[in-house]
Amino acid sequence: MAQAAKRAAVALASAALLSVSLTATAVAETEWDLPLAWPDGNFHVENAKTFAKVVGQVTGGEVSINIHPGGSLGFKGPEMLNAVGDGLVPIGEMLLNQQVGERKILGLETQPYIIEDLDQLAVFHRHLRPAIERVAAEYNQKVLYVVPWPRQYVYTKVEATGVADLAGIKIRTYNDTTTEMFNRIGMTSVQLPWGEVVPSLAAGTIDAVTTSASSGVDGKFWEFLTHMYPTSHVWSSNMVSVNLDAWAELTEGQRDAIEAAARMLEPVFWQVSKAEDAAKSEILTERGVAMAEVPPAMLADMQAATAPMLDEALAELGDEGQAIIDGFFQEIGR
Repeated sequence: MAQAAKRAAVALASAALLSVSLTATAVAETEWDLPLAWPDGNFHVENAKTFAKVVGQVTGGEVSINIHPGGSLGFKGPEMLNAVGDGLVPIGEMLLNQQVGERKILGLETQPYIIEDLDQLAVFHRHLRPAIERVAAEYNQKVLYVVPWPRQYVYTKVEATGVADLAGIKIRTYNDTTTEMFNRIGMTSVQLPWGEVVPSLAAGTIDAVTTSASSGVDGKFWEFLTHMYPTSHVWSSNMVSVNLDAWAELTEGQRDAIEAAARMLEPVFWQVSKAEDAAKSEILTERGVAMAEVPPAMLADMQAATAPMLDEALAELGDEGQAIIDGFFQEIGR
């Protein structure tokens, strides 16, 4: 499935070459550095490489994007919205919910148990996307594409048949919402950026992690953890955006070509994300991490403990957040 999605991306690249032509004469090459927090081989990095390749093709080599994974340029994930907006880099990739220190609306999809699967997430994004684009514009940047992570898991060193088995366990969380969520179900949250997760597991300062199967493979969790529970408690997405000053320096033809490429590749990248969960879950189980079924009573207790969080978030977000949730619930018939 993952390979099929990649082949589809190549097909779209070819279509872009045929359907998009530059309206201006060739100019000197523009070179952009695109930093990502995720290690080389992560599917978001691979998506970015595909995007960079297609951009080079549809601009006739006039715009070149260099991919820098693993935080190699020194920018941490929560810094990326400002880094791109301030022009420290012309283009960047960021986890939206790590930017909530700037705008809390970017973390709305991480409210517990409002979205069941990727299909519902796509519906949710139709309502959320205008807010994402508005915030990006406020921070001097333009959204090129947004792609979700696969479903979320809870990784542990112990078998859990109920929330009581999780009590007091130190779990790595990655934003304010997941931190609050796991504190409410009785775990002890330790909020860490991705780069500190594996060292913390090795040092024994955390005993559990919430993240995707993709990150589980990136971190070789089989070396530290024994069980993974597909709780799908929240959803997270990454955005690639470009600084508006850098964008304005391109020709109209270049901008049109890049936008067309991003529009065509975004749905393909969503399919890559969907395939990623199955592929990486299989790797984890083959390496010894047991895929455990979430007992219905345990799931119900987790949902009940965190249910008030949505109303609390909406009280803070006001009319914009409420309108997104209302529109989403109406569309899915909830």
